[in-house]
Amino acid sequence: MQSYQEFLDLSVGFPQDGFDIIDDELYFHDLNLMEMIETYGTPLRFTYLPIISKKIQQAKILFQTAMLKYNYRGTYKYCYCTKSSHFKHIVEEALKNDIHLETSSAFDMPMIDALERQGKVNKDITVICNGFKTFQYKQYIVDMLHDGFHNIIPVLDNKEEFNMYDDEIELSEPCNLGIRIAAEEQPDSQFYTSRLGIRMEDVIDFYNSKISENPNFRVKLLHFFINSGISDTPYYWNELEKYVTLYCKFKKINPELDTLDIGGGMPFKDSLVHDFDYEYMVNEIVNRIKQICAHHEVVEPDIITEFGKYTVAEASGILYKVLGRKQQNDREKWLMLDGSFITNLPDVWALNQKYILLPINNWDSEYERVNLGGITCDGQDYYNQEAHMNSVFMPKTRKVQYLGFFHTGAYQEVLSGYGGIHHCLLPSPKHVLVRRNRDETFNYEVFGEEQNSKQVMKLLGYQ
Repeated sequence: MQSYQEFLDLSVGFPQDGFDIIDDELYFHDLNLMEMIETYGTPLRFTYLPIISKKIQQAKILFQTAMLKYNYRGTYKYCYCTKSSHFKHIVEEALKNDIHLETSSAFDMPMIDALERQGKVNKDITVICNGFKTFQYKQYIVDMLHDGFHNIIPVLDNKEEFNMYDDEIELSEPCNLGIRIAAEEQPDSQFYTSRLGIRMEDVIDFYNSKISENPNFRVKLLHFFINSGISDTPYYWNELEKYVTLYCKFKKINPELDTLDIGGGMPFKDSLVHDFDYEYMVNEIVNRIKQICAHHEVVEPDIITEFGKYTVAEASGILYKVLGRKQQNDREKWLMLDGSFITNLPDVWALNQKYILLPINNWDSEYERVNLGGITCDGQDYYNQEAHMNSVFMPKTRKVQYLGFFHTGAYQEVLSGYGGIHHCLLPSPKHVLVRRNRDETFNYEVFGEEQNSKQVMKLLGYQ
């Protein structure tokens, strides 16, 4: 019978970019994963920070190349969507690449203020402030504008939001505003229109009645986000055309409008058969925006994107040890892991999200079909399908087995409730950051130790 390595190569082609097999063990971007396990134990969450810069640079090159190809007269600005991972090590790595930020809630603003005081950003940074805003969020925006962050752009999510800015903001120069369009949802959605943003048919009327004659404000940016993400589908292209057409109509009555924020949604590699054509999609977006603007005789806008998952997902993984094997009937074999999907990778449980799953060792062994079980007492704590097949296969062995889920860096830590209480009181795993030194060696830093029982008891009020 074939080895696991031969089986995977015949199934999907392996090794692939970022993964390699050396001496029967898996390496991730040259990282010796077995060595990490032997040093730090499992379950182990790790983040290899250089991937973040690599992904940002790839996107910037794609947009710049497309703009040159089509003689596009606008500029491109990369904003990192902070909600995908707010951690300081993530944001600082992203900021090395001459980018800007997009926020979604009140506490984003003190985070940016802290980064400025530490010299990580300056007050010229563009900050796109999205979301339905609480009073505190709006107050932070007002205070930071008055403190000199002149490129903070509050994106109006509803008409009433403008009232506080009108009452509170006093600047020597007009304050730049954005308006978010309430996008139409996919045909199979439970809703027709997004809960976020201002209705498409109300945008221009609202501008005319509330903002156009106000010398203290100017609308510079129109924003939309298509919930399904960036995809080569008739739905996506139809929605893009609608919103670019609205931009053109709006531009004709508001010449100061010059920026189109097309949101996020660039996919990340969540499968070994992921074949998304990034170059084609970026070229097509840039070309279609230019063509629609030319049709309406409007100068094409500067483009902003807000990539979150794309930026950070592929930098991280989580490693487990198989604690035990259970044969529950004649067909179903379970590998029980020393962690939980519900608490460590909540999107697996909540959204049926798939990640790249690979064994760390025993690649020369035969393979078998298995189910993976988390260690909570919850019927939903399992993983039994891959994105590219209806089953999970692992090496067939009685030896100690380790396995890893990869490209898990977006949302999972914060959705898990970092530092908090978890289902069945499972501890947060140890988290290691990995950087690359100038001599190409690796630098390891323990960002968070595994949660201990005293910490849990204190949070629950027992101490």
